[in-house]
Amino acid sequence: MSGFAVAPVQGERLLARAARSARDWILAVAVLDGGIALCEGLVAGLHVQRFLLPPPSDIAQTFWNERQALWGAGWYTFKEALGGFVIGSVAGILVAIVVSRWPGLRGAVMPYAVAASAIPIIAFAPITNQWFGLLNPLSKMVIAAILCFFPVFVNTLRGLTSVRPSSIELMRSYAAGEYSIFRRVRLPNSLPYLFSALKVASVLAMIGAVVGEYFGGSQEALGVQIRNSAALFAFETAWAAILVASILGIAFYAVVAVAERLALGWHPSVRGTAE
Repeated sequence: MSGFAVAPVQGERLLARAARSARDWILAVAVLDGGIALCEGLVAGLHVQRFLLPPPSDIAQTFWNERQALWGAGWYTFKEALGGFVIGSVAGILVAIVVSRWPGLRGAVMPYAVAASAIPIIAFAPITNQWFGLLNPLSKMVIAAILCFFPVFVNTLRGLTSVRPSSIELMRSYAAGEYSIFRRVRLPNSLPYLFSALKVASVLAMIGAVVGEYFGGSQEALGVQIRNSAALFAFETAWAAILVASILGIAFYAVVAVAERLALGWHPSVRGTAE
């Protein structure tokens, strides 16, 4: 009988979760539509100049008319962001694993990681352009990687080290080695922390790639098109390019969030339960 009782409960939870998700999406769309309508009205009512903020309707029209060029530039920049995301995230995970294995390294590594994250990212762009070449996408990937490294490193390290001592003691009572403890206890415990960092890093990677392109790059790059459009007073095109960057950043974040749900379906934070 217990098996028959569990199924309706799980069905009710799924329906309740779906209803909450639908309500959240409807509210988000309503807020977006209201914000756009309010912005359109304020721009027209206050007679805001084009160079300050074009009407959202003009931006949308430009976004549609120039969609092929804008999305081509967006794809070029997204590949740079993706490369930087992979480089920075992998480096952050590997360094966190090493530091968690030898705690004495934490005091030696952490100050440099904090110092690298505290440097304004604009300061890195001219340097990486000189190192790797102005037109080399790797120069922008490095900027994105620097932005991604710190949150991934700190969150992964926290997840690997914030394991309950009772779990470690239980594993050692079964004569488990360090590798078994890492694979069965530390790594699963770090995954929620890691995916939280990856979601932040996915947005930072797009920011880093676009900012790096402001200091030079291929004419196909989104950041270069934003800079050139603003310089030529084509503000609708500049704002449309910014919209493309935002859409790509949101999509990147959504992909990581879906991966989190697939990888952490067992975790209470993803299931929405406190069991």
